[in-house]
Amino acid sequence: MLTRVRPALLAWLAVPAALTAQEPARIAIESYTLPNGLKVILAPDRTTQVVAVDVWYNVGSRDEVRGRTGFAHLFEHMMFQGSANVKKAEHFQLVERAGGELNGSTTEDRTNYYEAVPSNRLNLALWLEADRMRSLLVSDSTFANQREAVKEERRLRVDNQPYAGSIFEGVYALADSTSCFPYAHSIIGSMDDLNAAKTADVQAFFKLYYAPNNAVLTVAGDFDTPATKALISQYYGDIPRGATPPSVACETKLGTAPIRRPWPDARANLPGVLLAYRVPEYKHPDYPALDLLGTILGQGESSRINKRVVRDTKLAQFVLVGVNLPGPRRGPGVLLALGVSNQGVSADSLEAGLAKEFMQVAQGGVTEAELMKAKNAYRTQLITQQQQALAKAEALQTANLFLGDPEAVNTNWRRYLAVTTADIRRVAATYLRLENSLVLLITPGATQ
Repeated sequence: MLTRVRPALLAWLAVPAALTAQEPARIAIESYTLPNGLKVILAPDRTTQVVAVDVWYNVGSRDEVRGRTGFAHLFEHMMFQGSANVKKAEHFQLVERAGGELNGSTTEDRTNYYEAVPSNRLNLALWLEADRMRSLLVSDSTFANQREAVKEERRLRVDNQPYAGSIFEGVYALADSTSCFPYAHSIIGSMDDLNAAKTADVQAFFKLYYAPNNAVLTVAGDFDTPATKALISQYYGDIPRGATPPSVACETKLGTAPIRRPWPDARANLPGVLLAYRVPEYKHPDYPALDLLGTILGQGESSRINKRVVRDTKLAQFVLVGVNLPGPRRGPGVLLALGVSNQGVSADSLEAGLAKEFMQVAQGGVTEAELMKAKNAYRTQLITQQQQALAKAEALQTANLFLGDPEAVNTNWRRYLAVTTADIRRVAATYLRLENSLVLLITPGATQ
Protein backbone atom coordinates (compact mmCIF):
# COMPACT_ATOMS: atom_id res chain seq x y z
CA MET A 1 0.00 0.00 0.00
CA LEU A 2 3.03 2.24 0.24
CA THR A 3 4.52 3.94 -2.78
CA ARG A 4 8.10 4.45 -3.79
CA VAL A 5 9.63 7.87 -4.41
CA ARG A 6 10.12 8.53 -8.10
CA PRO A 7 13.32 10.32 -9.21
CA ALA A 8 11.33 13.20 -10.70
CA LEU A 9 9.77 13.85 -7.34
CA LEU A 10 13.06 14.21 -5.48
CA ALA A 11 13.79 17.56 -7.10
CA TRP A 12 10.29 18.78 -6.23
CA LEU A 13 10.70 17.85 -2.59
CA ALA A 14 13.91 19.85 -2.45
CA VAL A 15 12.38 23.17 -3.50
CA PRO A 16 11.32 25.77 -0.95
CA ALA A 17 8.18 25.15 1.08
CA ALA A 18 6.39 28.12 -0.48
CA LEU A 19 6.58 26.43 -3.86
CA THR A 20 5.70 22.91 -2.71
CA ALA A 21 2.37 24.21 -1.42
CA GLN A 22 1.17 24.84 -4.98
CA GLU A 23 -1.98 23.05 -6.03
CA PRO A 24 -1.67 19.61 -7.66
CA ALA A 25 -3.15 19.11 -11.09
CA ARG A 26 -6.93 18.96 -11.00
CA ILE A 27 -8.56 15.66 -11.96
CA ALA A 28 -11.32 16.18 -14.52
CA ILE A 29 -14.38 14.25 -13.33
CA GLU A 30 -17.83 13.50 -14.65
CA SER A 31 -20.32 11.62 -12.49
CA TYR A 32 -23.89 10.54 -13.06
CA THR A 33 -26.34 7.89 -11.88
CA LEU A 34 -28.18 5.29 -13.95
CA PRO A 35 -31.93 4.80 -13.39
CA ASN A 36 -31.21 1.59 -11.45
CA GLY A 37 -29.13 3.54 -8.93
CA LEU A 38 -25.61 2.69 -10.13
CA LYS A 39 -23.36 5.71 -9.64
CA VAL A 40 -20.74 6.20 -12.35
CA ILE A 41 -17.56 8.27 -12.03
CA LEU A 42 -15.49 8.96 -15.15
CA ALA A 43 -11.97 10.42 -15.15
CA PRO A 44 -10.42 10.33 -18.64
CA ASP A 45 -6.64 10.66 -19.00
CA ARG A 46 -5.17 9.95 -22.43
CA THR A 47 -1.50 10.15 -21.38
CA THR A 48 -1.07 6.36 -21.13
CA GLN A 49 -2.81 3.48 -22.87
CA VAL A 50 -4.14 1.99 -19.65
CA VAL A 51 -7.62 2.16 -18.17
CA ALA A 52 -8.87 1.07 -14.74
CA VAL A 53 -12.35 -0.23 -13.97
CA ASP A 54 -12.96 -0.04 -10.23
CA VAL A 55 -16.21 -1.13 -8.59
CA TRP A 56 -16.86 -0.38 -4.93
CA TYR A 57 -19.78 -1.98 -3.15
CA ASN A 58 -21.01 -0.14 -0.09
CA VAL A 59 -20.63 -3.19 2.13
CA GLY A 60 -17.93 -4.29 4.53
CA SER A 61 -17.71 -5.98 7.87
CA ARG A 62 -19.49 -2.96 9.41
CA ASP A 63 -22.70 -4.07 7.68
CA GLU A 64 -22.69 -7.54 9.24
CA VAL A 65 -24.92 -8.49 12.16
CA ARG A 66 -24.33 -10.74 15.12
CA GLY A 67 -24.23 -14.37 14.14
CA ARG A 68 -23.54 -13.53 10.49
CA THR A 69 -20.02 -12.11 10.46
CA GLY A 70 -17.49 -12.82 7.73
CA PHE A 71 -19.95 -12.49 4.83
CA ALA A 72 -18.38 -9.38 3.29
CA HIS A 73 -14.96 -11.00 3.23
CA LEU A 74 -16.47 -14.25 1.95
CA PHE A 75 -17.83 -12.43 -1.08
CA GLU A 76 -14.40 -11.13 -1.94
CA HIS A 77 -13.82 -14.80 -2.83
CA MET A 78 -17.31 -15.68 -4.07
CA MET A 79 -17.22 -12.98 -6.76
CA PHE A 80 -14.64 -15.00 -8.73
CA GLN A 81 -16.62 -18.25 -8.71
CA GLY A 82 -18.45 -17.70 -11.95
CA SER A 83 -21.57 -16.03 -13.30
CA ALA A 84 -24.04 -16.54 -16.13
CA ASN A 85 -21.46 -16.11 -18.90
CA VAL A 86 -18.16 -16.60 -17.07
CA LYS A 87 -16.90 -19.90 -15.75
CA LYS A 88 -15.22 -20.38 -12.37
CA ALA A 89 -11.77 -18.68 -12.34
CA GLU A 90 -12.29 -17.53 -15.94
CA HIS A 91 -12.47 -13.89 -14.81
CA PHE A 92 -8.76 -14.06 -13.90
CA GLN A 93 -7.85 -15.83 -17.11
CA LEU A 94 -9.63 -13.39 -19.40
CA VAL A 95 -8.10 -10.29 -17.81
CA GLU A 96 -4.58 -11.70 -17.59
CA ARG A 97 -4.67 -12.91 -21.20
CA ALA A 98 -5.64 -9.37 -22.18
CA GLY A 99 -2.47 -8.08 -20.48
CA GLY A 100 -4.27 -6.69 -17.43
CA GLU A 101 -4.28 -7.15 -13.67
CA LEU A 102 -7.15 -7.56 -11.24
CA ASN A 103 -8.03 -8.22 -7.63
CA GLY A 104 -10.45 -7.38 -4.84
CA SER A 105 -10.26 -6.47 -1.17
CA THR A 106 -12.47 -6.02 1.87
CA THR A 107 -12.31 -3.48 4.68
CA GLU A 108 -14.71 -2.51 7.42
CA ASP A 109 -16.43 -0.03 5.12
CA ARG A 110 -16.35 -1.33 1.57
CA THR A 111 -15.52 -4.16 -0.81
CA ASN A 112 -13.77 -3.37 -4.07
CA TYR A 113 -13.06 -5.18 -7.32
CA TYR A 114 -10.88 -3.78 -10.06
CA GLU A 115 -9.23 -4.42 -13.39
CA ALA A 116 -6.41 -2.38 -14.93
CA VAL A 117 -6.19 -3.26 -18.63
CA PRO A 118 -4.86 -1.95 -21.92
CA SER A 119 -7.32 0.67 -23.06
CA ASN A 120 -8.45 -1.36 -26.06
CA ARG A 121 -9.85 -4.00 -23.64
CA LEU A 122 -12.00 -1.64 -21.57
CA ASN A 123 -15.11 -3.38 -22.88
CA LEU A 124 -13.92 -6.69 -21.40
CA ALA A 125 -13.40 -5.26 -17.92
CA LEU A 126 -16.76 -3.47 -17.93
CA TRP A 127 -18.59 -6.57 -19.17
CA LEU A 128 -16.98 -8.88 -16.59
CA GLU A 129 -17.97 -6.65 -13.68
CA ALA A 130 -21.51 -6.28 -15.03
CA ASP A 131 -21.95 -10.01 -15.55
CA ARG A 132 -21.16 -10.90 -11.96
CA MET A 133 -23.18 -7.98 -10.58
CA ARG A 134 -26.12 -9.30 -12.57
CA SER A 135 -25.76 -13.05 -12.17
CA LEU A 136 -23.15 -14.26 -9.69
CA LEU A 137 -23.34 -18.01 -9.12
CA VAL A 138 -24.15 -18.59 -5.44
CA SER A 139 -24.73 -22.32 -5.00
CA ASP A 140 -24.21 -24.91 -2.29
CA SER A 141 -20.97 -26.01 -3.94
CA THR A 142 -19.47 -22.55 -4.50
CA PHE A 143 -20.38 -21.46 -0.98
CA ALA A 144 -18.92 -24.59 0.62
CA ASN A 145 -15.78 -24.29 -1.49
CA GLN A 146 -15.15 -20.63 -0.68
CA ARG A 147 -15.99 -21.07 2.99
CA GLU A 148 -13.08 -23.49 3.12
CA ALA A 149 -10.92 -21.03 1.18
CA VAL A 150 -11.65 -18.34 3.78
CA LYS A 151 -10.73 -20.74 6.57
CA GLU A 152 -7.45 -21.51 4.85
CA GLU A 153 -6.75 -17.81 4.39
CA ARG A 154 -7.37 -17.25 8.07
CA ARG A 155 -4.97 -20.03 8.99
CA LEU A 156 -2.36 -18.68 6.58
CA ARG A 157 -2.59 -14.97 7.40
CA VAL A 158 -3.78 -14.89 11.01
CA ASP A 159 -3.68 -18.12 12.99
CA ASN A 160 -0.27 -19.26 11.75
CA GLN A 161 1.36 -15.82 11.61
CA PRO A 162 2.99 -14.59 14.82
CA TYR A 163 1.58 -11.33 16.18
CA ALA A 164 -0.98 -11.06 13.34
CA GLY A 165 -3.92 -11.95 15.55
CA SER A 166 -3.42 -8.86 17.69
CA ILE A 167 -4.04 -6.63 14.65
CA PHE A 168 -6.66 -8.72 12.84
CA GLU A 169 -8.64 -9.58 15.96
CA GLY A 170 -7.45 -8.01 19.22
CA VAL A 171 -7.54 -4.35 18.20
CA TYR A 172 -11.32 -4.47 17.75
CA ALA A 173 -11.65 -4.42 21.54
CA LEU A 174 -11.37 -0.64 21.26
CA ALA A 175 -15.00 -0.53 20.10
CA ASP A 176 -17.84 -1.45 22.44
CA SER A 177 -19.59 -4.47 20.93
CA THR A 178 -22.87 -3.43 22.57
CA SER A 179 -23.07 0.13 21.26
CA CYS A 180 -20.87 -0.20 18.15
CA PHE A 181 -20.89 -3.78 16.89
CA PRO A 182 -20.03 -2.69 13.30
CA TYR A 183 -16.48 -1.79 14.37
CA ALA A 184 -16.14 -4.31 17.21
CA HIS A 185 -15.55 -7.45 15.14
CA SER A 186 -12.89 -8.38 12.62
CA ILE A 187 -13.09 -8.17 8.85
CA ILE A 188 -12.26 -11.85 8.43
CA GLY A 189 -15.23 -12.71 10.62
CA SER A 190 -16.13 -15.66 12.77
CA MET A 191 -15.57 -19.15 11.46
CA ASP A 192 -18.39 -20.33 13.72
CA ASP A 193 -20.73 -17.87 12.00
CA LEU A 194 -19.68 -19.02 8.54
CA ASN A 195 -20.03 -22.67 9.53
CA ALA A 196 -23.55 -22.01 10.78
CA ALA A 197 -24.60 -20.11 7.66
CA LYS A 198 -26.77 -21.64 4.94
CA THR A 199 -26.57 -21.02 1.22
CA ALA A 200 -29.83 -19.09 1.41
CA ASP A 201 -28.22 -16.67 3.90
CA VAL A 202 -25.38 -16.00 1.49
CA GLN A 203 -27.74 -15.58 -1.45
CA ALA A 204 -29.78 -13.04 0.52
CA PHE A 205 -26.61 -11.11 1.41
CA PHE A 206 -25.63 -10.91 -2.25
CA LYS A 207 -29.09 -9.82 -3.36
CA LEU A 208 -29.18 -7.01 -0.79
CA TYR A 209 -25.66 -5.60 -1.01
CA TYR A 210 -24.38 -6.43 -4.50
CA ALA A 211 -27.05 -4.49 -6.36
CA PRO A 212 -26.35 -1.50 -8.64
CA ASN A 213 -27.93 0.97 -6.22
CA ASN A 214 -25.34 -0.07 -3.61
CA ALA A 215 -22.35 0.23 -5.95
CA VAL A 216 -20.15 2.85 -7.56
CA LEU A 217 -18.41 2.19 -10.89
CA THR A 218 -15.32 4.29 -11.56
CA VAL A 219 -13.43 4.34 -14.85
CA ALA A 220 -10.11 6.18 -14.96
CA GLY A 221 -7.47 6.38 -17.67
CA ASP A 222 -7.41 6.18 -21.44
CA PHE A 223 -10.96 6.00 -22.80
CA ASP A 224 -13.41 7.82 -25.00
CA THR A 225 -16.19 9.24 -22.85
CA PRO A 226 -19.21 8.88 -25.19
CA ALA A 227 -18.23 5.33 -26.17
CA THR A 228 -17.68 4.36 -22.54
CA LYS A 229 -21.04 5.78 -21.48
CA ALA A 230 -22.67 3.71 -24.20
CA LEU A 231 -20.97 0.52 -22.96
CA ILE A 232 -21.95 1.24 -19.36
CA SER A 233 -25.56 1.78 -20.37
CA GLN A 234 -25.54 -1.41 -22.44
CA TYR A 235 -23.92 -3.64 -19.80
CA TYR A 236 -25.36 -2.22 -16.57
CA GLY A 237 -28.52 -0.34 -17.47
CA ASP A 238 -30.96 -3.23 -17.15
CA ILE A 239 -29.55 -4.81 -13.97
CA PRO A 240 -32.42 -4.62 -11.49
CA ARG A 241 -32.25 -2.23 -8.57
CA GLY A 242 -32.15 -3.93 -5.18
CA ALA A 243 -33.72 -3.07 -1.85
CA THR A 244 -32.13 -0.29 0.18
CA PRO A 245 -29.72 -1.82 2.73
CA PRO A 246 -30.32 -0.97 6.39
CA SER A 247 -28.37 1.88 7.95
CA VAL A 248 -25.42 1.15 10.23
CA ALA A 249 -25.68 2.21 13.87
CA CYS A 250 -22.60 2.92 15.95
CA GLU A 251 -22.40 4.98 19.11
CA THR A 252 -18.93 5.49 20.50
CA LYS A 253 -17.17 7.72 22.98
CA LEU A 254 -13.54 8.68 23.29
CA GLY A 255 -11.67 8.34 26.54
CA THR A 256 -14.09 6.10 28.40
CA ALA A 257 -11.55 3.83 30.14
CA PRO A 258 -8.23 2.15 29.37
CA ILE A 259 -8.30 -1.47 28.22
CA ARG A 260 -5.41 -3.75 29.13
CA ARG A 261 -5.40 -7.43 28.23
CA PRO A 262 -3.04 -10.37 27.81
CA TRP A 263 -2.83 -11.73 24.28
CA PRO A 264 -1.48 -15.30 24.17
CA ASP A 265 0.23 -16.09 20.85
CA ALA A 266 1.31 -19.67 20.24
CA ARG A 267 3.34 -18.67 17.14
CA ALA A 268 5.29 -15.81 18.72
CA ASN A 269 8.86 -16.37 19.89
CA LEU A 270 9.32 -13.07 21.67
CA PRO A 271 7.03 -10.86 23.74
CA GLY A 272 5.21 -8.08 21.96
CA VAL A 273 2.94 -5.12 22.64
CA LEU A 274 0.07 -3.61 20.72
CA LEU A 275 -0.70 -0.08 21.90
CA ALA A 276 -3.72 1.52 20.24
CA TYR A 277 -5.85 4.65 20.62
CA ARG A 278 -9.37 5.52 19.46
CA VAL A 279 -9.45 8.22 16.79
CA PRO A 280 -12.35 9.79 14.83
CA GLU A 281 -13.61 8.89 11.37
CA TYR A 282 -11.87 9.84 8.13
CA LYS A 283 -13.93 12.95 7.38
CA HIS A 284 -13.39 14.43 10.86
CA PRO A 285 -11.36 17.67 10.87
CA ASP A 286 -8.74 16.09 13.16
CA TYR A 287 -8.06 13.10 10.91
CA PRO A 288 -5.39 14.65 8.63
CA ALA A 289 -3.32 15.73 11.64
CA LEU A 290 -3.61 12.25 13.16
CA ASP A 291 -2.65 10.64 9.85
CA LEU A 292 0.43 12.85 9.55
CA LEU A 293 1.24 12.14 13.19
CA GLY A 294 1.24 8.41 12.39
CA THR A 295 3.81 9.10 9.68
CA ILE A 296 5.98 11.15 12.03
CA LEU A 297 5.87 8.50 14.74
CA GLY A 298 6.43 5.36 12.73
CA GLN A 299 6.87 5.64 8.98
CA GLY A 300 10.43 5.32 7.71
CA GLU A 301 13.88 4.86 9.18
CA SER A 302 14.03 8.35 10.69
CA SER A 303 10.60 8.22 12.33
CA ARG A 304 10.50 8.81 16.07
CA ILE A 305 9.61 5.33 17.24
CA ASN A 306 11.93 3.59 14.81
CA LYS A 307 14.81 5.83 15.86
CA ARG A 308 14.27 5.80 19.62
CA VAL A 309 12.55 2.49 20.40
CA VAL A 310 14.19 0.30 17.75
CA ARG A 311 17.64 1.81 17.14
CA ASP A 312 18.60 3.86 20.20
CA THR A 313 17.17 1.94 23.16
CA LYS A 314 16.89 -1.36 21.27
CA LEU A 315 13.66 -2.22 23.05
CA ALA A 316 12.11 -3.65 19.88
CA GLN A 317 13.18 -5.57 16.81
CA PHE A 318 10.63 -3.62 14.85
CA VAL A 319 7.54 -1.49 15.38
CA LEU A 320 4.62 -1.11 12.98
CA VAL A 321 2.74 2.19 13.29
CA GLY A 322 -0.31 3.31 11.37
CA VAL A 323 -3.80 4.79 11.34
CA ASN A 324 -6.64 2.53 10.17
CA LEU A 325 -4.36 -0.02 8.53
CA PRO A 326 -7.05 -1.79 6.43
CA GLY A 327 -8.31 1.56 5.12
CA PRO A 328 -10.38 4.67 5.99
CA ARG A 329 -13.52 4.36 8.10
CA ARG A 330 -16.85 6.11 8.44
CA GLY A 331 -16.80 5.21 12.11
CA PRO A 332 -14.32 5.24 14.98
CA GLY A 333 -10.77 4.60 13.87
CA VAL A 334 -7.54 3.31 15.37
CA LEU A 335 -4.01 4.67 15.66
CA LEU A 336 -1.80 1.75 16.67
CA ALA A 337 1.75 0.66 17.28
CA LEU A 338 2.68 -3.03 17.24
CA GLY A 339 6.15 -3.81 18.56
CA VAL A 340 8.10 -7.05 18.94
CA SER A 341 10.58 -7.04 21.81
CA ASN A 342 14.28 -7.60 21.42
CA GLN A 343 15.79 -10.65 23.08
CA GLY A 344 15.69 -10.21 26.85
CA VAL A 345 13.28 -7.25 26.78
CA SER A 346 9.98 -7.73 28.60
CA ALA A 347 6.62 -6.69 27.23
CA ASP A 348 6.30 -4.22 30.12
CA SER A 349 9.57 -2.51 29.14
CA LEU A 350 8.54 -2.27 25.52
CA GLU A 351 5.14 -0.91 26.51
CA ALA A 352 6.81 1.78 28.62
CA GLY A 353 9.06 2.75 25.71
CA LEU A 354 6.16 3.03 23.28
CA ALA A 355 3.94 4.90 25.75
CA LYS A 356 6.77 7.36 26.39
CA GLU A 357 6.90 8.32 22.70
CA PHE A 358 3.16 8.89 22.55
CA MET A 359 3.26 10.90 25.78
CA GLN A 360 6.13 13.07 24.59
CA VAL A 361 4.39 14.04 21.37
CA ALA A 362 1.25 14.85 23.34
CA GLN A 363 3.21 17.08 25.71
CA GLY A 364 5.84 18.56 23.43
CA GLY A 365 4.46 18.28 19.92
CA VAL A 366 6.62 17.85 16.82
CA THR A 367 9.08 20.03 14.94
CA GLU A 368 8.40 21.95 11.76
CA ALA A 369 10.96 19.72 9.99
CA GLU A 370 9.13 16.56 11.06
CA LEU A 371 5.81 17.91 9.88
CA MET A 372 7.23 19.02 6.54
CA LYS A 373 8.73 15.58 5.98
CA ALA A 374 5.36 13.94 6.69
CA LYS A 375 3.63 16.32 4.29
CA ASN A 376 6.21 15.52 1.62
CA ALA A 377 5.43 11.82 2.06
CA TYR A 378 1.78 12.69 1.56
CA ARG A 379 2.66 14.64 -1.59
CA THR A 380 4.39 11.53 -2.91
CA GLN A 381 1.08 9.72 -2.71
CA LEU A 382 -0.61 12.55 -4.60
CA ILE A 383 1.95 12.32 -7.41
CA THR A 384 1.45 8.55 -7.70
CA GLN A 385 -2.30 9.08 -7.71
CA GLN A 386 -1.96 11.40 -10.72
CA GLN A 387 0.28 9.00 -12.67
CA GLN A 388 -1.51 5.66 -12.29
CA ALA A 389 -5.02 4.94 -13.53
CA LEU A 390 -5.90 2.51 -10.76
CA ALA A 391 -4.54 4.78 -8.00
CA LYS A 392 -6.62 7.63 -9.43
CA ALA A 393 -9.73 5.45 -9.52
CA GLU A 394 -9.22 4.41 -5.90
CA ALA A 395 -8.71 8.03 -4.85
CA LEU A 396 -11.98 8.98 -6.52
CA GLN A 397 -13.81 6.14 -4.81
CA THR A 398 -12.33 7.12 -1.45
CA ALA A 399 -13.43 10.72 -1.86
CA ASN A 400 -16.91 9.65 -2.88
CA LEU A 401 -17.50 7.16 -0.05
CA PHE A 402 -15.74 8.83 2.84
CA LEU A 403 -16.13 12.51 1.99
CA GLY A 404 -19.45 12.31 0.14
CA ASP A 405 -18.35 13.63 -3.25
CA PRO A 406 -15.79 12.42 -5.83
CA GLU A 407 -14.89 16.06 -6.48
CA ALA A 408 -13.38 16.11 -2.98
CA VAL A 409 -10.37 14.34 -4.51
CA ASN A 410 -9.39 17.78 -5.80
CA THR A 411 -9.62 19.48 -2.40
CA ASN A 412 -8.88 16.86 0.26
CA TRP A 413 -5.15 17.55 0.03
CA ARG A 414 -5.79 21.00 1.47
CA ARG A 415 -6.82 19.42 4.78
CA TYR A 416 -3.39 17.81 5.01
CA LEU A 417 -1.24 20.70 3.88
CA ALA A 418 -3.08 23.07 6.25
CA VAL A 419 -2.03 21.04 9.32
CA THR A 420 0.27 22.92 11.71
CA THR A 421 2.55 21.76 14.50
CA ALA A 422 -0.02 23.20 16.91
CA ASP A 423 -2.65 20.94 15.34
CA ILE A 424 -0.40 17.91 15.81
CA ARG A 425 0.15 18.70 19.46
CA ARG A 426 -3.55 19.34 20.03
CA VAL A 427 -4.76 16.08 18.49
CA ALA A 428 -2.02 14.13 20.27
CA ALA A 429 -3.10 15.59 23.61
CA THR A 430 -6.74 14.90 22.77
CA TYR A 431 -6.53 11.29 21.62
CA LEU A 432 -3.24 9.81 22.91
CA ARG A 433 -4.48 9.50 26.48
CA LEU A 434 -4.42 6.52 28.82
CA GLU A 435 -8.20 6.43 29.19
CA ASN A 436 -8.49 6.30 25.39
CA SER A 437 -6.09 3.40 24.92
CA LEU A 438 -5.89 -0.35 24.43
CA VAL A 439 -2.85 -2.40 25.44
CA LEU A 440 -2.41 -6.01 24.38
CA LEU A 441 0.53 -7.76 26.05
CA ILE A 442 1.52 -10.52 23.64
CA THR A 443 2.70 -13.67 25.41
CA PRO A 444 4.84 -16.00 23.26
CA GLY A 445 4.13 -19.72 23.12
CA ALA A 446 0.71 -19.53 24.80
CA THR A 447 -2.70 -20.27 23.35
CA GLN A 448 -5.94 -18.34 23.61
